[in-house]
Amino acid sequence: MTTTATRTSPRKRKSNGLRPQIDADEIGLDALVGHAGYAVRRFQIWIFQDFIRTLSEVDIRPTQYSVLTVIGANPGLSQMAVAKRLGIERARLVHLLDSLEQRKLVKRIKSKADRRSHALHLTARGETALAKFKRLAAEHERHVEDKIGKANRERLLQILAGFS
Repeated sequence: MTTTATRTSPRKRKSNGLRPQIDADEIGLDALVGHAGYAVRRFQIWIFQDFIRTLSEVDIRPTQYSVLTVIGANPGLSQMAVAKRLGIERARLVHLLDSLEQRKLVKRIKSKADRRSHALHLTARGETALAKFKRLAAEHERHVEDKIGKANRERLLQILAGFS
């Protein structure tokens, strides 16, 4: 009778060439610490996560909120104008508007001046929803203020105003 023995290592290898696992907070960032882009990106991640968490009950994302807010403030804008103003690719905006239209928050009306274009309007349901979204977004802004302080939030808005 022949037996096949499986080979097992009597001891684990001490080193596989990798460093031992450490907590993410212990990992050095080197030059990234002084990079504004890195810091802004990390803040953006925190901002988006808080916005999504704060508005989770209404299932609205930051870009959707931006589009609804601009349409609400400027009824009748074309899709092209909204895309350009918010820096959203046209194809992405079309998809986004499709989802908002399915939720009956936005309606597209064929333009009388240019039949290739649509004028964007909030529906009555969209206007009511946007009012609620704005209240929740204000709560989110309070979270930002709690995180960085009122004066810093105001200063940050002043600094970033040059990029809008």
